Order: sequence, then structure tokens, then C-alpha cells
Amino acid sequence: MGNTLKTAVLLGALSGVLLVIGQWVGGANGLVIAFGFALVMNVSSYWFSDTIVLKMYRASEVGEGHALHATVRRLAQQAGLPMPKVYVIPNESPNAFATGRNPQHAAVAATEGILRLLDQRELEGVIAHELAHVQHRDILIGSVAATIAATIMMLASMARFAAIFGGIGGRDERGANPLALIATAIVAPLAAGLIQAAISRSREFAADARGARIAGSPFGLADALRKIESAARSRPLAANPATAHMFIVKPLSGKGMMSLFSTHPPTEDRITALMRLTG
Repeated sequence: MGNTLKTAVLLGALSGVLLVIGQWVGGANGLVIAFGFALVMNVSSYWFSDTIVLKMYRASEVGEGHALHATVRRLAQQAGLPMPKVYVIPNESPNAFATGRNPQHAAVAATEGILRLLDQRELEGVIAHELAHVQHRDILIGSVAATIAATIMMLASMARFAAIFGGIGGRDERGANPLALIATAIVAPLAAGLIQAAISRSREFAADARGARIAGSPFGLADALRKIESAARSRPLAANPATAHMFIVKPLSGKGMMSLFSTHPPTEDRITALMRLTG
């Protein structure tokens, strides 16, 4: 299944979970209220995402005299994108991300560690990957998924209160089972988290493939991923969990069952997919 179709299917599944739990817990009124709160919260986050995350990591903008700026400019031209702002993060852990609400208001940031670790070919692979996220409007897709997931979380909280205090929006009058409400409150957020993480992983594969085309070869990005994965183990980035999905390699570890909620595919799977492009 293509990544675009997979993303559409996953967003549809996430919406389906929302509709089911909304109807079960709060009826139409509960669904509208929860969705309204989540929409306001995530629209604000989407609109100001670049400012918030860049300040969070103390990123400094660099100009035309910086080598990273020249690399970004050249690859943005190859991708047919407007020139994004370019930032350097004062951190030795190797990583990078892109942010911004659309290609006209985009920013690309790289840590000092990744600039020291990678050679030019590898760095171009990383920057091309980040520009692919900009071109695919993945910040928007992630914000839509986050809005739906946040609505589900709010409805799940409503379900817990319903189980304790006797129903919401008329559900008590229809004989809602408190145990069923509690089960809904537990299962629905887990399902939402799994689907949201799957959407993020799908977008990473898509950005890898497009980034390889922008750079002209998948080998630079594949080699960069190997280096970053290895170096990040000894120099982990203290990232906020809310922004961990933005980085090219997930800065937070997740093993066993927690890997199901990972926002990034395993690095070896990404490299395997990149090598298939050579065929």
C-alpha cells in the first residue's frame, strides 16, 4: 500500500474511533464539545509550531555565510520549494527537523552534533528528507491526527467521569454500563495512540523516499541514518516527548510493546526501503 493511501486509511480509522467513542460516551453534544476544544488547542499549536519548537531547543538562525544555509538553498531549489529559514541547535546529539505551517513559512534546523558527524553527501540526504516533510505538508497532517487523537482523549476522560458520576449527555438514562464506559476510556486512547504513531511512521517512509529523489541518491541518507542511530545512543538528545516525532531519528528510546507507539520506523527498515529505490 502506498504511503499516501496508507495515511488516508489511517486517518479514516482514527476518525472512525472518534465517531464511535463520541456517540457512545457523549452523543452528538459531547462529540462537538470535545472536538471544539481539541481543534482550538491544535490549531494554535499548528499556527505557532515553528516559533514554539525553535525556542524550545534554543535554535539560532544562520544566514547566507553559513555552509548549512547554502546546502538548504541548493536542495530547496532542486525540490522546487521556497527558501526556508535555517537554524542551528546548540546540542552535540546528532539530529535535525523541519517545522512550519506551510512551505512559505518553513524552517529547517540541525544540531551542531549532526553538522560535525556527517560528511556533505550525508548531510544533503538529511536536509532533503526534512525538505520532503515540508513539501508533503506533514506538519499539517500531524496536526490533523493530533486534533482527532486529542478529541478521543477528552472523550475518554468524559467516559471515566460518566462511570463514576452516572453518565453524560443522557447516557445514564439509556442504562450505560459503568464497566463498558471504563473499558471504552482505556481502549479508545490506546487505539488512537497506535494509529497516530502509525501515521507518523508512514510519513517518515514517504519523506525518506522523496528526500532520496531530491538529493539524487538514497545512499547519503542511508549512511546518515546509520551514523545518527549509532551516535545518538552515546549522545542522546533530551527532547520533549511532544516534539520527538519531528526529528529525523527518534531521540527517545522505545522497546518491546512501546515500539508500537513509536513515531519512527526502525532505522534498519528505513535503510532497507531506501536501498530498494536503487533497484
